[in-house]
Amino acid sequence: MKQTNISIFIPHIGCPHKCSFCDQRTISGAQKPPSAKDVTALLESQAAHLTERGIRAETAFFGGSFTAIPRGYMTELLEAASAAVKRFSCYSGIRCSTRPDCISEEILDILKDYGMTAIELGAQSMSDEVLKANERGHTAEDVRKAAALIKQSGIELGLQMMTGLYKDTPERCLETADEFIKLKPKTVRVYPTVILKNTRLGELFKSGEYKSFGFDETVDLCAKLLRKFERNDIKVIRLGLHASPDVERDKLGGVYHPALREIVESRVVLREITERLKSLPKGEYTIFTDKRNISRTIGQKRENIRRLFELGYNIEVKERAGETLCVVPKEEI
Repeated sequence: MKQTNISIFIPHIGCPHKCSFCDQRTISGAQKPPSAKDVTALLESQAAHLTERGIRAETAFFGGSFTAIPRGYMTELLEAASAAVKRFSCYSGIRCSTRPDCISEEILDILKDYGMTAIELGAQSMSDEVLKANERGHTAEDVRKAAALIKQSGIELGLQMMTGLYKDTPERCLETADEFIKLKPKTVRVYPTVILKNTRLGELFKSGEYKSFGFDETVDLCAKLLRKFERNDIKVIRLGLHASPDVERDKLGGVYHPALREIVESRVVLREITERLKSLPKGEYTIFTDKRNISRTIGQKRENIRRLFELGYNIEVKERAGETLCVVPKEEI
């Protein structure tokens, strides 16, 4: 059965810091916080649609620091979400995102009482220098402690990281991934930095003091991150911000593309093909792959075919059911 989220954004409420990159109203598109009645109405309106299509969903409170919002407001929202789980079979639980320094045993006990199934920590980096430079207000050790408490509680752990922050490097991003793997999360989200107006990063970018990673550099880095997490059985459930007219309007720089995940997955395939071809002579080859992998193998705008041609390999891609990636010299076909 397909699983999805019903995302409910709570911009800025509860956040004890305004991080260098943050403008949640632009990122989420949300302009006012939802009430418990809003949550109930939304979940009721989606129930029939989900049930008809055989889809199960978690109610996901995103966009701010859910466990830092006023306690009464938080429990009102949780009550509305919990009631929907009990009333409609299509709802499988509740998840939220929050800051690592807003997790405690007391908070976790409350969340468990309402049936919280997953918590995603906005860690962003495991480099204390990067965290400090971007005014996060917490340390890498706070991430480790919060992750341990969440896992001990039995609630599913998710971690979120960013690439290309102020003072960041690709090496530090890979080190962050290695630190995440040690914490054994079930899921990860990877967000390349988008530089927005009305943020500290925006000011640093306009002054010339800060320059984020380039697009191709980010795609290469995210391909490495994707492979690293997947090889350690950690599911990358999001790569890049959701497509949004608000982000497109307010972005000054950084990396943003509505099809970033597809581009990164295609780069992963390119790396795998290149590794197989490097021990073979230059020439013409046919690559057989399953139908679902055809576009990733060819690449967006035939990018992979072009890059391989530049390396001396003339590639044709053909469909073969059940095949992941099979490279065959053309004369052997």
